[in-house]
Amino acid sequence: MTDPKLCIGLNNPKSPTNVGAVMRAAGCFGADAVFYTGERYARARKFSTDTKQISRSIPLIGVDSLLEAVPEGAAIVCVELVEGAQPLNAFQHPENAFYIFGPEDGSLSQALVDRAHAVVYIPTVGCLNLAATVNVVLYDRLAKSASAKQGDELIRSSRDKNNRVKVRGGSL
Repeated sequence: MTDPKLCIGLNNPKSPTNVGAVMRAAGCFGADAVFYTGERYARARKFSTDTKQISRSIPLIGVDSLLEAVPEGAAIVCVELVEGAQPLNAFQHPENAFYIFGPEDGSLSQALVDRAHAVVYIPTVGCLNLAATVNVVLYDRLAKSASAKQGDELIRSSRDKNNRVKVRGGSL
């Protein structure tokens, strides 16, 4: 992996469903790799829900410590509901980032939070599940990026083969 720009770290993810959905988000938003810790996902991996087979093109790597997996030059961004965190809508994403997400039934360790360049949270009432959180953060990164692709060519290359609907003028 050379010069990664976007990597994801999952701290002890609970379910293969969430990891599968995170892998789909990783593919949609152009992540370079996904790392995970803990034993829960490894045990449940046989129930894979990576419906787009993204793990064939984006590495999904089990590691002992997410801090050991931080790519060279990447800013660590912890995403967690912790006091003192910055709201995502006010956050400026680093170009080279390693986003670390906590488990749904726990939180990131103080050691991880202390090493972070930034700690952000999504200002919702209640908490989102892991996959939803990853999708929101990666979309926010894309939406704030000057190099975000747009237009009909992107739509044609991204949509399902059964979708051929077009907007034909008019308004609501």
